[in-house]
Amino acid sequence: MIVVGGEALVDLVPGEPLDSTVDGGLRALLPRMGGGPYNVALAAGRLGVPTGFLSRVSNDRFGVALVDRLHASGVDTALLQRGNEPTTLAVVALDEKGSARYTFYTEGTADRLVGDPGPLPDGVTALSLGTLGMVLEPGASTYETVLRRESARGVLTVLDPNIRAALITDPAAYRARFESWLPHIRLLKISDDDTEWLAEGADPVEAAKVWTSRGVDAVVLTRGAQGLSVITRAGEIAQVPSRRVAVVDTIGAGDTVQGALLAWLYSNGVRDVSTLDADGWRTALEFAAKAASITVSRSGAEPPTADDMASAV
Repeated sequence: MIVVGGEALVDLVPGEPLDSTVDGGLRALLPRMGGGPYNVALAAGRLGVPTGFLSRVSNDRFGVALVDRLHASGVDTALLQRGNEPTTLAVVALDEKGSARYTFYTEGTADRLVGDPGPLPDGVTALSLGTLGMVLEPGASTYETVLRRESARGVLTVLDPNIRAALITDPAAYRARFESWLPHIRLLKISDDDTEWLAEGADPVEAAKVWTSRGVDAVVLTRGAQGLSVITRAGEIAQVPSRRVAVVDTIGAGDTVQGALLAWLYSNGVRDVSTLDADGWRTALEFAAKAASITVSRSGAEPPTADDMASAV
């Protein structure tokens, strides 16, 4: 089983414009369930691989909807914790290219109060973490403990930092903490933009090479229109282009890449990514790029199912 840990939240996504004479040209905000790790779990679960979600979710109306959607996507919730705190909210603004910017409301919300579940079940083969779960305390320390413990047990550990700079009050401290995670991470999935932020402007491929020298087995770079690349300790060994589609928005695209990679690795029996050669990585990246292309063709984070993947050209 794959376990994904981190926040589940509600994105408030712009809908149709309101009456500008009354509301100043603002748009209606439509609730869409999300959160980076939540979307990763949905993506993997919908692709038909055993997936569990580790988090703390509110008992409010949003929380009920979040859990129902996990169940509908085939995600196991045995590790899910519940609380009466409110659900985290993210207000989304889209630019002319459909790219999203976020304003978060996180004070006293349920997901940041997740408790340590102890060692994960023996059947867990991969653990995926990232986004706000690795930033907001006290939950960030909980997930860090889980990361270090499961890495020591030989679980395939995967991280997508998915940087939300507005919530990182001390960038230098976060960068130092990220460096401390590297020996415990086998696969790092990260965007060009996040790489430049973490490495303070360094070239993404060169930064990835540094991270592999510090313990990571492989770094998958998501590069927007340039597609996906993978850098291992042998250097950049595979690259695939992005697929041409009509983009509605990019919400959940990177999360879909993460979930699809996890699903492909699980389905192909890969428990150690250092054993993959260039052809294997190319096939894995093509699968992830295909999944992400379906997500960006839809409004909000709606990862594809296995049937969607089979029917897509």
